[in-house]
Amino acid sequence: MTQDLERKAKKVIRKLLEHGYEAYMVGGCVRDKQLNRPVKDYDIATAAKPEQVQQLFQRTIPTGLQHGTVSVRMDDCLFEVTTFRTESGYEDFRHPTEVQFIDSLYEDLRRRDFTMNAMALDIDGHLIDPFDGVNDMKKNLLRCVGDANERFQEDALRMLRCIRFASQYGLEIENQTWLALLKQAPLLEHIAMERVRMELERMIAEAAPAHAVQLLEGSRLLDYVKQSLRLADLNQEKLSGDWSTLNDPLLKWAYLYLSMGVSAAETEQELRALTFSKQQVEQVRQVIAAAHELSRQLALEPNEDGLQQAWKLTVISYGQESIVGLHQILQASPGVLTELGVADKWSKSLITCGLTWLKDMPVHSLEELDLGGRELLARLSKPAGPWVSKVLAHLLRETALKRLANESDLLLAEAERFYESIIQQESGAHEHK
Repeated sequence: MTQDLERKAKKVIRKLLEHGYEAYMVGGCVRDKQLNRPVKDYDIATAAKPEQVQQLFQRTIPTGLQHGTVSVRMDDCLFEVTTFRTESGYEDFRHPTEVQFIDSLYEDLRRRDFTMNAMALDIDGHLIDPFDGVNDMKKNLLRCVGDANERFQEDALRMLRCIRFASQYGLEIENQTWLALLKQAPLLEHIAMERVRMELERMIAEAAPAHAVQLLEGSRLLDYVKQSLRLADLNQEKLSGDWSTLNDPLLKWAYLYLSMGVSAAETEQELRALTFSKQQVEQVRQVIAAAHELSRQLALEPNEDGLQQAWKLTVISYGQESIVGLHQILQASPGVLTELGVADKWSKSLITCGLTWLKDMPVHSLEELDLGGRELLARLSKPAGPWVSKVLAHLLRETALKRLANESDLLLAEAERFYESIIQQESGAHEHK
């Protein structure tokens, strides 16, 4: 797949060359090829102006003409083709106010962020590396091109990208680059939270998020973003186990907030501030809420039977997906619930027995009950009201805990009995008033 992609990228380059325009593969594809890593996409830089690129190729998309970028479709693949350029006047510490198209590859590479991203390959595979990017990578070093202070002032987001690249590629941040990052950190207040989230998401989703957390903690970068984040308080020493091995990135996020003892509501608020999608926010919130509910239930009956009951009740409150996710977090980091007051011995029991207890449950949700709300209303001949949800919740609880068989006749009999007890309680409460 990668070879096929490269072959098609070279078709684009060859056509540019045939019409007298310099063209090279640049950026991440060059870096990843030097590291023998899979290349996801090929970007092309050229001396051709955007309108010249559009004239040369039949199928193009004007992706970012003001910055010189045209997307070219070659066969079934899309390639970003960008004119050599210089940039200046970064008024918002993110985007250049002036872009000038040039015919110098060297000057185009000189404006880039890090040496390992400032390399090019010609169509024959010859490497152009004016800023010693390959040598830096051999030394496992991440270094800004030129003056690091200037690079971060031009685009403050580069500081978070610096952390991401260092953790993703297992690099040490070069001393002058690190000092500049610490000095320019306050500029992050100018960066949109959406961009912050995108960088953090990639850090956490990668294979070495613990390294990213360590660098974030050491740099204190998150102290300077637009909105206050609890994530800024992450302490690498308090993170335990193999949390970074969790397959689902959202479970990693849930773990981080659980490790700090942050409530589900606070987590939801923060993830919304970071512009996560509603679905992502809900998935993380449910796992954290399940952990807190489990802790609360266990506090009522702190013994093995109470633990099993607490686990099952949490399942019916927050669903199988959340409880399986919580189980995976526990497997990766058995001590994660200590922040919520759950003793290590109970966590170990959950790791051993949790999934067995889950399978042991006859029902896990209202949909699995052999009695629905409409049937309940019809059979009891009572007017609809809040009592319906109370009765169904009771039936689910009793059935899940195997105190009641999941058979419609038995469920109806219990529903009638429980309904009468609700009426008696309400009338008693009314008389007491």
